[in-house]
Amino acid sequence: MSPVDYHHGRFPPPTLDWPVLLPLIGPANAAIARYEGVLRGVPNPDVLLGPLTAQEAVLSSRIEGTQATLGEVLEFEAEGDLFDESTPKKVDIREVLNYRTALREGTRLLDELPLSQRLIRRTHEVLMQGVRGRNKAPGEYRRVPNWIGPEGRPIEEARFVPCDAARLPAAMSAWEAYLHADAPDILVQLAIAHAEFEAIHPFLDGNGRLGRLMVPLFLKSKGLLSRPNFYLSGYLESHRDEYYARLLSVSRDGDWTGWCAFFLQGLITQAEENQAKALSILALYNYRKDWIVEATHSQYAVRALDWFFNQPIFRTSDFVATADIPRPTANRILRVVRDQGLLREIHPASGRRAAILALPELLNIAEGHDAF
Repeated sequence: MSPVDYHHGRFPPPTLDWPVLLPLIGPANAAIARYEGVLRGVPNPDVLLGPLTAQEAVLSSRIEGTQATLGEVLEFEAEGDLFDESTPKKVDIREVLNYRTALREGTRLLDELPLSQRLIRRTHEVLMQGVRGRNKAPGEYRRVPNWIGPEGRPIEEARFVPCDAARLPAAMSAWEAYLHADAPDILVQLAIAHAEFEAIHPFLDGNGRLGRLMVPLFLKSKGLLSRPNFYLSGYLESHRDEYYARLLSVSRDGDWTGWCAFFLQGLITQAEENQAKALSILALYNYRKDWIVEATHSQYAVRALDWFFNQPIFRTSDFVATADIPRPTANRILRVVRDQGLLREIHPASGRRAAILALPELLNIAEGHDAF
């Protein structure tokens, strides 16, 4: 079977089958709006929703083949040697951490720049720091062909051949112009922009992760979300085969409508799941805030809880050193909340190595099942 080639000259799509999309457009916009309402009610969402951001990084990277779990990522981070790439697993984890860092950088850049090629290139630099992408021109558009197919096989055996390198700058300029063009619906515009970015495949590596990372940045840039705390990769990872098939059908068959319908359904499903998880985290936080005050009788109780939510897997020594709580009080709080079941020891202290503790209730919400 011959490879499918990029759809030169057929972007943006001249027509869409709007009667197919209209039944999804209203529910998708309503679901995003409801989620935004919840998001605005979450105090310090960067802290409380941090595990969901980490899980998004795990799932987006898993689509590309990494094997790290949320627990492994947070435990690796707790151990502190973030540049250890001594095993394939640690390389996978570093890629996940890069994704989360790149999302933060993209969010910061939105305060200075519009969503644009410049922002995307600078975010790509962060995404590709170290690990397998360090020699793949971080932040630079590719100047050579690439293709998607079985690893190590020639272009003739590819499933898809992205935009020709010589025509790539023009394709990206058209993509950027489309981001800021008037559109009948912003979410359909996002669906089309995401598919086009993946089809152009402008970088040597990291295109899939960067394209998914662009989703919350786009939603924030258009004012649909106050913060880019939106997590789509769970849906895309669980529908991976259809995700790739729908993308391929855009270039092969010109089926932009089928792709947009799939993407809008993903937004609906994931907005509802994001909302449920955010509400569960907020309920857990409010319950445990009263609980920890009663359990510890300490003026530092809520500060400790905030710290645990921000780092739900951690070394006890890091809490004592950085929580801005007097050392004797910090140690007492740890002892009380561990004895009463809020925290669980996942690695005991050994010699000079501090114990590593986890906050299972929060992590299980992020995972969507009892994983801890």
